[in-house]
Amino acid sequence: NRIPHTRAGPSLLLRFKFLLLLQKPYPPRIAGRRSSTPRKSSTVEGYSRQRASGGTVGEEVGFGAGMEAQATATVKEALAALYHHPDDTIRTAADRWLQKFQHTLDAWQVADSLLHDESSNLETLMFCSQTLRSKVQRDFEELPSEAFRPLQDSLYGLLKKFNKGPPKVRTQICIAIAALAVHVPVEDWGGGGIVNWLGDEMKSQQEFIPSFLELLIILPQETSSYKIAARPERRNQFENDLCSSANVALSLLTACLGFDELKEQVLEGFASWLRFCHGITAATLASHPLVHTALSSLNTDQFLEAAVNVTSELIHFTVSRDSCGITEQFPLIQILIPHVMGLKEQLKDSSKDEEDVKAIARLFADMGDSYVDLIATGSGDAMQIVNALLEVTSHSEFDISSMTFNFWHHLKRNLTGRDSYTSCGSEVPIEAERNRRMQLFRPPFEVLVSLVSSRVEYPEDFHTFSEEDRRDFRYARYAVSDVLLDATDVLGGDSTLKILFMKLIQACGSGAEQNQNWQPLEAALFCIQAIAKSVSIEEKEILPQVMPLLPRFPHQEQLLQTVCSTIGAFSKWIDAAPAELPILPPLVDILNKGMSTSEDTAAAASVAFKYICEDCRGKFSGSLDGLFQIYHVAISGVGGYKVSSEDSLHLVEALSVVITTLPQDHARRALELICMPIINSLQEIIQQGESALQQVPARHLTVHIDRLSTIFSNVKLPEVVAEAVNRYWPTLKIIFDHRAWDTRTMESLCRSCKFAVRTCGRSMGITIGAMLLEIQTLYQQHNQSCFLYLSSEVIKIFGSDPSCASYLTCLIQTLFNHTIQLLRTIQDFTARPDIADDCFLLASRCIRYCPDLFVPTEIFPRLVDCAMAGVTIQHREACKSILCFLSDTFDLAKSPEGEKYRDLINTIVLQRGATLARIMIASLTGALPSGRLEEVSYVLLSLSRAFGGNMLNWTRDCIALIPPQALTDSERSRFLTIISDASSGSSLGSLTDRFAEISEVCRRNKAVQDIVQAALQPHDLAFMVAPQHS
Repeated sequence: NRIPHTRAGPSLLLRFKFLLLLQKPYPPRIAGRRSSTPRKSSTVEGYSRQRASGGTVGEEVGFGAGMEAQATATVKEALAALYHHPDDTIRTAADRWLQKFQHTLDAWQVADSLLHDESSNLETLMFCSQTLRSKVQRDFEELPSEAFRPLQDSLYGLLKKFNKGPPKVRTQICIAIAALAVHVPVEDWGGGGIVNWLGDEMKSQQEFIPSFLELLIILPQETSSYKIAARPERRNQFENDLCSSANVALSLLTACLGFDELKEQVLEGFASWLRFCHGITAATLASHPLVHTALSSLNTDQFLEAAVNVTSELIHFTVSRDSCGITEQFPLIQILIPHVMGLKEQLKDSSKDEEDVKAIARLFADMGDSYVDLIATGSGDAMQIVNALLEVTSHSEFDISSMTFNFWHHLKRNLTGRDSYTSCGSEVPIEAERNRRMQLFRPPFEVLVSLVSSRVEYPEDFHTFSEEDRRDFRYARYAVSDVLLDATDVLGGDSTLKILFMKLIQACGSGAEQNQNWQPLEAALFCIQAIAKSVSIEEKEILPQVMPLLPRFPHQEQLLQTVCSTIGAFSKWIDAAPAELPILPPLVDILNKGMSTSEDTAAAASVAFKYICEDCRGKFSGSLDGLFQIYHVAISGVGGYKVSSEDSLHLVEALSVVITTLPQDHARRALELICMPIINSLQEIIQQGESALQQVPARHLTVHIDRLSTIFSNVKLPEVVAEAVNRYWPTLKIIFDHRAWDTRTMESLCRSCKFAVRTCGRSMGITIGAMLLEIQTLYQQHNQSCFLYLSSEVIKIFGSDPSCASYLTCLIQTLFNHTIQLLRTIQDFTARPDIADDCFLLASRCIRYCPDLFVPTEIFPRLVDCAMAGVTIQHREACKSILCFLSDTFDLAKSPEGEKYRDLINTIVLQRGATLARIMIASLTGALPSGRLEEVSYVLLSLSRAFGGNMLNWTRDCIALIPPQALTDSERSRFLTIISDASSGSSLGSLTDRFAEISEVCRRNKAVQDIVQAALQPHDLAFMVAPQHS
């Protein structure tokens, strides 16, 4: 079955040509000038034969000689404009036209003709080879079935034509032939498939071996290319065909070893084919000439990279899931490891090219990752590999050193994970073997800690780094932190701390305390804070020595930042420290210094202060005055602190958690003290008058409202917070009333109210009623989506409370009635994705928390209609919320809790079932991005479970609309089986992959996807949500 396609008519060609003719100094083509018409290629001749026989598909594919010449000339002119015209507008227009042209049916013939034309320049050859490649990949189904042979012959001729280049053009032709092989069954290439066909050609026409060899390399690479619009079963069959042809491919590659100039290509081809060689035993490969060539080439500069790639693939081959087990792979492993280990000395060779050293290091890292289970046994050979990997880790270049980090992580997991010891039998031998291995690997991990800890040291020229370089340096420090944490799992946090403490002591003796050489000191301290979570809070040897050192360190900016972070990281240990160690006051002084040094140190100090107050809150109960002083200085912006408004939230949170520990009367007073500066600042703005309140930048309001949010979220005293909310509600209401048009302010204010509702719950009393009345009134005037989100939070807290039923019912009706008027068509959804998202989040929460107030009402079926109108919105979160609402609706009908609503939901869904199923199948097959597959699959699953037989009939009717060229009878049957299995109770996990296969079939190229969507979403489905009847 072939996909019909419309081609660009003369008007499209002439439109661009006319644009070019109007531009100067670009010269028009001279009228009557003799043009050189390219000869018709074998493909075109094949098409012409179709036309001569009266075939209608051939008439669609071909066009007359005059029109062909016109299209060819226009392509040439467009390319000339794209590459050489001085006017950007013309170049952009040319690029746009050429991209459109590539999607037309005419592109087959024009590209083929120009590639065969001896006069075509490099630009034309590149464009046409890319065009022909992309047409074969994605649009092969456009062609009549009889076109395969002439297309194959044409591509074969082009492959030989470009045997000596240009290389990029030849590569495009090779990819096109590989894509063609994916599309058609093995029989179309002769009995043995494309590999045997290629072998015959290589034997009979040796002068073209470079081209044939490149095709042989590309064939296995293209199997995983999803640019090729092949059906999944055809793609799988092609992979099986390649596996069956692996021996032939290796024989062809071996034969090419006789050509010295092709050796690198041969090795590249061998690496490509190893993925398909699992029918070949490890013993056979171990003695194979290709393996011998690859391993011997590891010691050559010329072929090192290619040899490394092959060796790496051989290593992966021995541990892949398709292999027969590690024991069966030993013949190959036993020759791979010695050859890799033989490269160890080259890691230290300063004369070696850096890229070669990277290649060797990558090989060691691959070996370690792949054989980590063998290495973890701790044999003598295994420890030699570990020592070699330590050599890589010690390399001065971080890019090389970090290649081993994954290995150390995997080794740690193997040593500490119980699954690694199941072969030992019972608990006693398991524990004995685990202890043996942990002791054996302690020395390497101790060395590892010493090696990586030096990687985090600030360079002397750090101040000259670009932002990108600074980002890379931060990434390197994070990566080292992860390695150190892995080491603590093997060594223990306290033991790792001892190693790092020695680094700190060494740094202290190198003049760091005089600010002369602060970098080693900062590096050691950074590593210490990185492992803080792994250090016991009972640690009594090292940390009591570290903490008194911190106030003595110089206040160099980066060092002070790390000191502050270290204080925060060890907050739990500081809380548990013996009372006789008066360490907290000097540490708070350091944090004060950090807040007044720079924005970066202030940020670190603010976070540390939050952790200190969270974990040491009991120690601060008698020091509230000092805390309030820090708080007031930070939020007032005077007093020398350099705390940003965002970082000040950490201080607000710090004080809030301390207030939570106070007796209620004291907490009430303390809460008023931290809220008053905020409320006073807001009232100052309000008192300037309505005009000033309307015009003030949102930031001037939200900086204060966000602090209230932090207080309401972290003071865990419902009654106390409820009193504060009630007291400050008049101020908040004024902002609601006068800034409801301002999305940023409303989002901040609704966030504050959300946290108040969460913390206070039913303690809010009458304030919650006033709040809901406010937002439902303002929502109808200003359409702010955050009002819906706040309402969903209220439903979550109060939905099951019978005493709230009256005003919640009013809230639901008001919000949904207004939203449905806003979201009538898919265009409305696209224009208001935030409203769609929060509306259906609210609807789902109504189903879960107060279905009695929602499902039996007249608004519920109207909201189902609204969901159907907007479910294909491309906005991710909005789409997910709508899909979630639909699945919640169907699940409710099937659940025991929803039994009383079952008849009502059945009536609603059965009236809409055929249309709903059609929309969801359209969503599965292309109306929604493939990233929504899991959510769409679950809606189909829940719909099938709730309406089994009906859903099967709806699906059958839907897929009958899809033309056979898009979906075959067997694919339709598979789809119906999936729906049947879903209605029978199959799990989502077992069905998602099967839904994905159908989805892939219907999305395999744009033409197919357009056909499917046109069939499933005709104009009569673009309905509008009916307005509410008065």
